[in-house]
Amino acid sequence: MTAQPAAPRCRAAGGTARAVGRTGGGPALSTSRDNLARFAAIWSRAIYPVTATSMTSAEFEQHLLPLARLLRDTLHAERFDPRAAIRVGEGLVAAHCTDPESLPSILGVIDAYLVLYCGPGLDLPAEECRVRCSRLQHAVAVGFSHALRERTLYEQESISRAALNAKTEAESALAASEARFRAVFETAAVGIGIADLEGNVLEVNESLTRMLGSESYIRHRRAGDWTHPDNGPEGDSLNRELARGERDHYHIEKAYPRADGSVLWADVQVSLLRDAAGRPQYQLGLLEDITERRRLLERLRHQATHDALTALPNRALFFERLDRALSTTDEHGADRADRRIGVCYLDLDGFKAVNDSLGHAVGDRLLVAVAERLRRCVTSPDQLVARIGGDEFVAVYADPPSLAAVTELAGRILKALSTPVLLDDRQLPVHGSIGVVHGPVGTRGAADVLRSADITMYRAKELGGNRYEVADPDADARAITRHGLTNQLPSALRHGEFFVEYQPLIGLEDGVVLGAEALVRWCHPVHGVLGPDQFIPLAESTGQIVPLGRWVLEQAAQQARDWQDRRFTGPAPRINVNLSPVQLTHPDLVAEVAAVLDETGLPPSALCLEVTESALIGANEDALKPLRRIADLGVAIALDDFGTGYSNLSSLRWLPVSVLKLDRSFTRGMRQHPADPVEMKIVEGIVSLAHTLNLTVTVEGVETRTQAEHLRALGCDTAQGWYYGKAGPADQLHALTLADAV
Repeated sequence: MTAQPAAPRCRAAGGTARAVGRTGGGPALSTSRDNLARFAAIWSRAIYPVTATSMTSAEFEQHLLPLARLLRDTLHAERFDPRAAIRVGEGLVAAHCTDPESLPSILGVIDAYLVLYCGPGLDLPAEECRVRCSRLQHAVAVGFSHALRERTLYEQESISRAALNAKTEAESALAASEARFRAVFETAAVGIGIADLEGNVLEVNESLTRMLGSESYIRHRRAGDWTHPDNGPEGDSLNRELARGERDHYHIEKAYPRADGSVLWADVQVSLLRDAAGRPQYQLGLLEDITERRRLLERLRHQATHDALTALPNRALFFERLDRALSTTDEHGADRADRRIGVCYLDLDGFKAVNDSLGHAVGDRLLVAVAERLRRCVTSPDQLVARIGGDEFVAVYADPPSLAAVTELAGRILKALSTPVLLDDRQLPVHGSIGVVHGPVGTRGAADVLRSADITMYRAKELGGNRYEVADPDADARAITRHGLTNQLPSALRHGEFFVEYQPLIGLEDGVVLGAEALVRWCHPVHGVLGPDQFIPLAESTGQIVPLGRWVLEQAAQQARDWQDRRFTGPAPRINVNLSPVQLTHPDLVAEVAAVLDETGLPPSALCLEVTESALIGANEDALKPLRRIADLGVAIALDDFGTGYSNLSSLRWLPVSVLKLDRSFTRGMRQHPADPVEMKIVEGIVSLAHTLNLTVTVEGVETRTQAEHLRALGCDTAQGWYYGKAGPADQLHALTLADAV
């Protein structure tokens, strides 16, 4: 915004915006390559010692570079798909990283250093980068395991072919082939068993005996009798097809109960052996013990999807379940467009005070206790409670029967938190605020649902906390707009989107324009012209009021200086500028006011700073020192909105103010005849007190001639309001001085 007196024209909504970007391969690209090389070097040092490869360390590091680049690009992708990282696990196995002990090292480096050296990107929050990194680790582990299994299967198939050849030659009465078959059968590292088509076990090798416990334990069961609750029905179906000769082989992972009661997880390949005429005759099974590998994957999966402190599901698993719950198809693939979703977003009330006063160790123990209570609130498999960060927890309810079912879950959570937590003989009260979202699936994404629940949770906090509120689309839209305006404040100031309008201050005795109040406006490119009530509170909450307030002071002082240079029939108008309570605490306030007066050449007597009553009444001496120093410069201080708070009238004696601005609520009853006698008495008393203290009285919100006449009769000094003129451009104030303002 420029400093000319006239207000600029507001740009049309949806206008063209300029984007400034970096081009070329400058320092940022070089830094990105260096960071990628550092990550690959750290990765190489961690896993090269456990890799059976013929490559040198330097060659191995170069081999890792494209895999590291794939991880980085997947992490930064606008449409994040962790499945791309499966190729990383496959590439490591191809580089002979086949020792299962190397997998923790591979994933550990990704967990510790990928985000550090290769992220964040696309303006993603750090928490989102961590979630993506966790899902990438899971994908790398899946690729590693699949590739390792395929490598093992290749070796198994070689053994199987050798066994089949040996069996065929044995059936042809070739004694030498029989000997070779026996050697392979007995010494193979994988378990091998032969059964007839009914599943009766005919032969087993030593490896299979060790796997399952004893030969007698194996022979007392048919192949179809090996059942376990974790096995699906597909194994029996495949075996029947093979026995009928409808397929020659199948491959499956299966759980087997051992003789000692424990469970063996095996990667199973079953092949059909035919006689010379091609008729099905035997079943040949090869079993690889994958129990430890499966446990490792389960541990990795648990670590990647559960919170380390509370053991609750974490943000990654929550979004996985939420995505599944938002799908328009059920677990069987059937179309369910009528499905609904329920989410309860919980934030503990006052948890920061626990950390600040009792320490983070106590805070962590409190979170663990809260998590245990929340875990007991889950009453069905279609509900899940997760911790998504700090003292924030969230529950997802897949396809709830009604909104009442979701609010009942929220009520159970609040009830579970109603009892204080006992820690070290100290009772800690714990409460929470919950935002509830309920609605149909298919119309919103996971991020939209969580954002709506988060916004609603803060609405519950604003209403006092220890309660739940149900999401309202209109309230969500208003909150999102406020958030957007908050983020746009700094750039709006840089791009000159603010401008100042001036409302005249009129002398009630003679109708002369004595000054004007500077009022800032925001010419927003989308929402149009916004009044101060729409963005000043946002600027105060973020600290942006400090640079914005200085800019308004500079513009207003320069305009007042321009008025000083013009010829007026009376005294040059004084300029009034509002001062936010946040600005009062800024250490450079006095220096900034003095600098603006010096830069513009404006006499201090031509400037008045308005401070709200709530900011001054009850303030201690240290808080008033900046205003006293400004008053010592010769600048007037006005007590704005007087009467809206609980003012101690005696405090007016020692406040550094020279002007009392009476709030419009005191004069509404004077807009017509006869005037409200109570209001007349109150205003008369305030004016008398102010004049006794050598204060001038300004009245806000004057809208009628009758009101102005009453205020003149009561002895008020100046007034402003729509009766005299709305806020407008600076030249409009000059035109008003040529007219009769009474």
